Amino acid sequence: MYEDIKNKLHELRINAAAKALEANGFKVMIAQNKEVAKELVLSLIPEGSTVGVGGSTTIRELNIIEELERRGFKVIHHWVKVSPEESLEIRRKALTSDVYLSSSNAVTLDGKLINIDASGNRVAAMMFGPKRVIIVVGRNKLTRNLEEGLLRARNIAGVANSIRLNYKTPCTTLGYCVECKVAEKPCNVVVIMERKPLNTDVYVVLVNEDLGF
Repeated sequence: MYEDIKNKLHELRINAAAKALEANGFKVMIAQNKEVAKELVLSLIPEGSTVGVGGSTTIRELNIIEELERRGFKVIHHWVKVSPEESLEIRRKALTSDVYLSSSNAVTLDGKLINIDASGNRVAAMMFGPKRVIIVVGRNKLTRNLEEGLLRARNIAGVANSIRLNYKTPCTTLGYCVECKVAEKPCNVVVIMERKPLNTDVYVVLVNEDLGF
């Protein structure tokens, strides 16, 4: 019931974010669902590219890694069963991929990207290294402003990822962030991208569907 009204609200927010992101130098595409988003992402990856993938549940919900491998692309992603040392090396290699796929923990309606990270590899690659960065964002990650975006990044994305990674942080029992001092946590690094970084081609695909944390 009232799905049309809900979708209209999400469309208004997506359009506002898209306009602001474009004003801040990002290239923006809009998809009505994850299937369309997947095809848009695939269309942005040149043949022969090496593709790095950040720690993103959104990207994995698109089932795009399997499709890229099926098409013969070399995909660098660290969510595989390897030793900690090998995982670290994979993340380093992803920094020099041709194309990097990730999501964002929050996107503000005035066009800012907000991300938190445990090691910093994902946010580093989103800013510099890969020639092209493609960021897929579900409608659930849109926030009114920077303050709301930071709250979302810590209290929703941060808590969910702490649970996913079995971190021993207070938020996994409380359900909200207390800005703890635990070393192993997903919010050691906080990055706000106010405009497109120099020398990096950044696409943001906004999806009218809930995706990721």
